[in-house]
Amino acid sequence: MSSLIAIIYPSEDKAEEVRKRLIELQNEYLLTLGDAVIATKTDAGKVKLNQLMNLTAAGAASGSFWGLLVGVLFLNPLIGVALGAASGAIGGALSDVGINDNFMKELARGLQPGNAALFVLVKEMTEDKVLKDISPFGGTILRTSLDESKEQLLRDALQKASAP
Repeated sequence: MSSLIAIIYPSEDKAEEVRKRLIELQNEYLLTLGDAVIATKTDAGKVKLNQLMNLTAAGAASGSFWGLLVGVLFLNPLIGVALGAASGAIGGALSDVGINDNFMKELARGLQPGNAALFVLVKEMTEDKVLKDISPFGGTILRTSLDESKEQLLRDALQKASAP
């Protein structure tokens, strides 16, 4: 079962630093991420999401490849590429996986401008090692789907960085 964790950081750069570290930990097989998105709020109050992967662009790229292949088979590669890219982009835009964008935007509306929220969907995690590794970054928990004991472990780990 996946767990959602949302942590507020003082800047987008700090949130990005933590996200990069989580990806490194995933490469070390200490956790499995389903999604990792950074939400920020502009001075004008607009919420922006910094997705880990742009599904529309990925869909367009894969659609272009398949369109080219079909186009070559039917002797019209340019039309095949155009149709493939368009259908791939539409498919990518419609296949939003991971954390619901509207949910993240709703929570991020409460952010102070300049702050950033890191939303992480964790499928599996070696808790003791991951918490030890991310605790120096600090942060404030915004929301989790963890049970109370695991959430308290996370709060304690993050507060260690804030303590003098």
